[in-house]
Amino acid sequence: MNEDAFTKKGFSISTDKSLIDFETVYNYLSNDSYWAKGMPAEMLKKAIENSICFGLYQQNKQAGFARVVTDKATFAYLCDVFILADYRRLGLSKWLIQTIKQYPELQGLRRWSLATADAHDLYTQFGFIPVSRPDRWMEIYTPYKIQDRGGEK
Repeated sequence: MNEDAFTKKGFSISTDKSLIDFETVYNYLSNDSYWAKGMPAEMLKKAIENSICFGLYQQNKQAGFARVVTDKATFAYLCDVFILADYRRLGLSKWLIQTIKQYPELQGLRRWSLATADAHDLYTQFGFIPVSRPDRWMEIYTPYKIQDRGGEK
């Protein structure tokens, strides 16, 4: 499905952060995702503020989301990519990634990075491959502490 077909069905992609339904995005990431489970709301607000965010909407209702952390010159980290369950299997994730990869401020980058447990087939369509030199990559990983939410742990 191409951009025109999505537009005709009322879908749009925007980097306008004022359109983001924060509660929907936060609920998905904090409760439903495997990678950001337990993320504090304030942390997500700060992450959104300091990233290029791509909201996917159907008639102004949040249908998906992605975030790019970048210096806009050499590096971009694609993260927090999701399509809500009611909108899956329509080709929206491909359209979202295609839109991100074609975004004017992200052209000419030397390196893109992402982490995924289950979407390798999607990302390989856009040129992503396993890290070619994993011996050169290092990390510090600090998982979120699940916050006390009125008795929830």
